Amino acid sequence: MQKLEKLDFTISGKTIPPASGEYFESYNPFSGKPWAMVGRGTAEDINHAVQTAKKAFLEGDWPKLTPTERGKLLRKLGDLVAENSERLAKLEVQENGKLIAEMRMQINYLPQWYYYFGGLADKIEGSVLPIDKPEHFAYTLHEPLGVIGMITAWNSPLLLLTWKLAPALAAGNTTVIKPSEFTSASSFEFVKLVHQAGFPPGVVNVVAGFGSEAGEALVTHPDIAKIAFTGGSETGINIYQKAARGLKRVSLELGGKSPNIVFDDCNIENAINGAISAIFAATGQTCIAGSRLLLQRSIHDEFVEKLIKLAKSARMGDPMSNDTQVGPVTTLPQMKKIIEYMEVGKNEGADCLLGGVRATRPECGTGWFVEPTIFTGVNNQMKIAQEEIFGPVLSVIPFDDDDEAVEIANDNAYGLGAGVWTGSVARSINIPRQIRSGTVWVNTYRAVSYMAPFGGYKKSGLGKENGQNAIHEYLQSKTVWVSTGGATQNPFIMR
Repeated sequence: MQKLEKLDFTISGKTIPPASGEYFESYNPFSGKPWAMVGRGTAEDINHAVQTAKKAFLEGDWPKLTPTERGKLLRKLGDLVAENSERLAKLEVQENGKLIAEMRMQINYLPQWYYYFGGLADKIEGSVLPIDKPEHFAYTLHEPLGVIGMITAWNSPLLLLTWKLAPALAAGNTTVIKPSEFTSASSFEFVKLVHQAGFPPGVVNVVAGFGSEAGEALVTHPDIAKIAFTGGSETGINIYQKAARGLKRVSLELGGKSPNIVFDDCNIENAINGAISAIFAATGQTCIAGSRLLLQRSIHDEFVEKLIKLAKSARMGDPMSNDTQVGPVTTLPQMKKIIEYMEVGKNEGADCLLGGVRATRPECGTGWFVEPTIFTGVNNQMKIAQEEIFGPVLSVIPFDDDDEAVEIANDNAYGLGAGVWTGSVARSINIPRQIRSGTVWVNTYRAVSYMAPFGGYKKSGLGKENGQNAIHEYLQSKTVWVSTGGATQNPFIMR
C-alpha cells in the first residue's frame, strides 16, 4: 500500500506537526481514495498559532512596516502566486475535484487581489473633523483590529481565502487560517509563498482540523479580534453566536438559493447558456448557484426543451482533463446529501426531466459524481426550491409577469445572488432594484471581481468582501482630541 504524504501546519513560518500527533485522511474526489494525511489540529495548536500571530502583531518587524512597505509585500505575493499558478491549480483539483480549467482561471486571477489591496494599503486615510468645540483639534485614525481568524470553505479554497487575506494584511492585521478539513493542502502550499514574499514570521499561520475542534477553538479564543468565515448558513449562525460572547467582529459569507429570472424578451440562446453556467458549472457547488430558474410562462416549454438538450451534452469525467465540463462532488457526505434532495424533489411531486441519480458513466470511474438534474413543475414552497442543495440540481419555476417574478425571487431566506435575462432596458434597471440580494447579474452570471463588493442579504451573511470598502472590514476607527487652549476648564463638567 502506498504511503500517504503527511501535511503539517505552518506557524511562525515553520512546519509544525499537530500537538496530538494525530492525522486524518484527505480524499481525491475523482478516485474516491485518500491521497494525503492532514494534521488534526486541536485547541493547543490553535492557541500556539494565535499567540504567535498576536506577538507578530504587537512586536517585531510587522508593526514597524509602513503601509507602503506592506503594499510592496502584497504585490510580491501576487507575483509569486502568478509564477506558481499551475501547481496551485492542480493541487486544488486534486483535493476538491473542480475542473482544471476553472481552477486555472481562479488561480491566475488571484494576483489581482494582492495587487489591488497592495495598492490600497497606503491609501487608508483618516480625516480632520471640523469640530464644534473651541480650542480643540480632532481627527480620526483607522487602525488594524489585531489577530484575524479565517475559516474557509472547500469549494474554492484559495479564492475565498484571498478575499479575506488580501484586505486583512493590507490593513496591518495578522492571521490564523483554518481551512476546510476537506481541502487543506492548497492553503499549506500557498503559505509557503507568503513567507517567500518576505512577510515576517507569524503574520500568516495555518492550522488544519475539524470545525468542532480547531474551528471552535479559533472562534472562541480570547485573543482573536475577528472571525471571517465562508461556508454554510447554519455553521455561520453558530459561529456568530459563539463569537458574540467575546464581542468579536464577524463577517460571514454564507449560503444562497439564487433566483435566475428569464423574461420572454431575452436572447434565449444566451439565457440558456447562462442558466447552464449558473447551476452546472462547478458541479453546482457555489454559494451563488442559480438553483431556482424562474421562467416566464410564455417561453417555458421551448426554453426547457433547449435547456435539457444542452445539459445532456455535458461531458463528465476526470476534472484534470481540459475536455471535462462536469466534475465530481467534492466530498462523499455532500454527494449523499445531493442524492437525498433529489429524492425529496421526486417525493414532493416535481417532475425530474433529467438526472436525479448518482452518475454511473464509465468515465466517472469510482468518483463521487451525480448526474446534472433538472426538475420542472416546481412551486416555490417545495424544499428543493427553498433549501440550499449545493449541487447540480435545478428547480424550474414558472411565472406570468414582473411582479410575480420579483415576489417569487424574494420569497426565500437567502439573498446572495440573482440573475435577470431581458432585452428591456427598463427591466434591466427596475428588476434588480426590487430583488433583495447582494449581487444581481443582468444578462450574465457568476461574474466577480476584486473591485466589486460581494456579500449577502438576509440569511446569506454579514459584511462585504472585495472592493475598496472591504479593507474597512479589517479596521477600527479611533478619534483623537487635542486641546489647543490654555487653562483647564472645570473638571466636573463635560467638555
